[in-house]
Amino acid sequence: MSGDEGTLEIRDGVTVLRYERRLRHPVARVWRALTEPGELRGWLAEAEQLEPAPGGAVQLRWLNTDDEGNVAVARGSVARWEPPHVLQLDTDIHGTLRWELEADGEDGTRLRLTVEHPSLPDEAVVKVRAGWHIHLEHLAAALDGHPVDWSRWDAEHRPRWDELARRYDAEQTHA
Repeated sequence: MSGDEGTLEIRDGVTVLRYERRLRHPVARVWRALTEPGELRGWLAEAEQLEPAPGGAVQLRWLNTDDEGNVAVARGSVARWEPPHVLQLDTDIHGTLRWELEADGEDGTRLRLTVEHPSLPDEAVVKVRAGWHIHLEHLAAALDGHPVDWSRWDAEHRPRWDELARRYDAEQTHA
């Protein structure tokens, strides 16, 4: 595997996923991609609500569907808002999502994403790992000027998601 897979830990019934990426854009630019509704749409979801302060309401509607054609909508609150370095969202369906940004070189950013899910069924872990992995690929592409065309997600990106899911499944099977 390439090293982008991140780590999986299950402790006390909580699934913890960690990913780290180096992005070729300054921290302020990556922060905008994480927090501005128009930017979020290019790589993650439609930000139907994102109040930029601790305790602020969050509602994100994913623009791709799962295998059954369902659209995910995450509702919750902003747990931490520390521009431009820490964003933490506590959501109902995706658990706690924490992005940490730090400068890496003159114009790069080291991004760390931690996902903590208290009730993720074993059969969903592979799909969730593949999902966050591909969303981080989408983030890098959007930062480079290539946002996702959600109307073409199944044709253009589902094969990659399927590949990632197979790799994560094989990894978990051999663990």
